[in-house]
Amino acid sequence: MDKLPKIALPAIFIFILLVILISKSAVTIGSGEAGVLYRTFGGGVVTDEPPLGEGFHIVAPWNKVYIYEVRQQEVFEKMNVLSSNGLDIKLDASAWFQPKYAELGKLHQEKGEDYVQRVLLPTIRSAARSVVGRYTPEQLYSSKRDAIQAEIFEETKKIVDDEYIQLNEILVRDVTLPPTIKDAIERKLKQEQESLEYEFRLITAEKEAERQRIQAQGKADANKILSASLTDKILQDKGIDATLKMSESPNSKVIVIGGGDAGLPLILGNN
Repeated sequence: MDKLPKIALPAIFIFILLVILISKSAVTIGSGEAGVLYRTFGGGVVTDEPPLGEGFHIVAPWNKVYIYEVRQQEVFEKMNVLSSNGLDIKLDASAWFQPKYAELGKLHQEKGEDYVQRVLLPTIRSAARSVVGRYTPEQLYSSKRDAIQAEIFEETKKIVDDEYIQLNEILVRDVTLPPTIKDAIERKLKQEQESLEYEFRLITAEKEAERQRIQAQGKADANKILSASLTDKILQDKGIDATLKMSESPNSKVIVIGGGDAGLPLILGNN
């Protein structure tokens, strides 16, 4: 019994030491994350091995693990840029990105944990200024937003691909022009729309007039052909046919009182 305290104290000390070592050595990496191992006595950042994946890991207590989110992330940026004619334009954009998983160690070693601020955002700003500077305010306001978005994406991607960052998309969310420029563009667009509507009405009226001219010409040609085909003999035959039909009517009393022009009888009748 006298020896028990002498054995228990070292055991307790060893147990506490083991708990401390395990707590210092245990690393849990969450969902959508990966870890970069730093070996204090083994060459620093590990770049020639895959990063540590999700789950529980045991590492030497003198080493360290830097955890990165490797899922797609989004960053917002508000910028002041200049158009092709030097006007100040406010551009709101966002980027979808994620670090390249296989090169996470190199990203940590060369760029650090704040790689978004050091690399991605400055590149987006530079690309946006370069692209927007090629366009006029009218183009930025109306038809060229999709083209601008695509060009900013291509120019940014070309740079960050070599910086261990995977760029998935650039979204231009808003383009704000100076109020006076915006009002002038809106008035111009309204005038152009009214001009197009007026031209459409002119074209419609011209087509209607052409249709009426064609219809009138058709009637004139038909009457001309009909007049040319009506000889005295045809008119006389038609007159006789009409006389016979009238005489056969049960509701008419017909009196022939003499011959008319071209030898046709004159008919008088009452119901």
